[in-house]
Amino acid sequence: MRIAVLGTGGIGGYFGGRLAASGHDVTFVARGAHLEAIRDRGLQVASVAGDFTVHPASATDDPTSVGTVDAVLFAVKTWQMAPVLETLPSLVGATTAVVTTQNGVEAPDQVAAVVGRGAVLPGIAKIFAFIDGPGRITHAGGPASLAFDEWEPDMGATGRPSERVQRLREAVAASGAASPVPDDIWAELWSKMLMVVPFGGLGAALAATLGQLREDPARRALLRDAMREVEALARARGIRLPEKVVDGTMAFVDDQPADATTSLQRDLLEGRPSELDAWTGAVVRLAAESGVDVPLHRLLLEVLRSRHPDALPD
Repeated sequence: MRIAVLGTGGIGGYFGGRLAASGHDVTFVARGAHLEAIRDRGLQVASVAGDFTVHPASATDDPTSVGTVDAVLFAVKTWQMAPVLETLPSLVGATTAVVTTQNGVEAPDQVAAVVGRGAVLPGIAKIFAFIDGPGRITHAGGPASLAFDEWEPDMGATGRPSERVQRLREAVAASGAASPVPDDIWAELWSKMLMVVPFGGLGAALAATLGQLREDPARRALLRDAMREVEALARARGIRLPEKVVDGTMAFVDDQPADATTSLQRDLLEGRPSELDAWTGAVVRLAAESGVDVPLHRLLLEVLRSRHPDALPD
């Protein structure tokens, strides 16, 4: 398959790297020192599942130079999306699949506004991975799974996914990553939001790792309360979440690395533009639209905005 990776960070670098290492024609879109290192030394991935290097690696800072591809792994952060979306149509043909991987629930609509719903496969990446220096990706844990589906799956009488979804799932699985089949991609998106947004907001506000949040009784209670706010919002918007989604999410939290942090925490701590608006901000914004009260998220948004004004995108 011909694949373009837009955003060679933790998600794009790991899953795109796996696909390239397994023989697919992958072009990585990156910038600056990261791009030069990938060109010079390849993309180096240190992983709990086994280290590997993609060398030589095809890399560019100009998506319009790539041409039409079979699939786009759209892995830029939410605050980076606007300029990248301008280049996306140059990659998309009649059957191209654009897999969105952003945390939150708004990215699929934003991508569809540019290339149409028919091109978009809403997706969910579950992994703890990050850039660990120019040309280097570290995969520290998590399921290392990439799930996606058609916007409105229609398996018809065959009970099978669309051809492009099946082909891409098989490619991801053959690369050594996981590609689970979601029962309901939108419920999956909201379920991940229910975990990541409370973890990111509380972790950033309290300067706490996942272990520090789950092991302290007071912090654990706050984490659960924040999850319940997202659950209430999702159900108000007609999302069919599992009945005991908070309990299941807390069980997942208990099984993850104790030293894990979110990209939101790391970006705020290091003074970089963050996804605060797309995470906590989205919960507050969508709750206002839906008539749902989310006091804990409103407080977290205010605290983090006031504490990190320079880390917000322009």
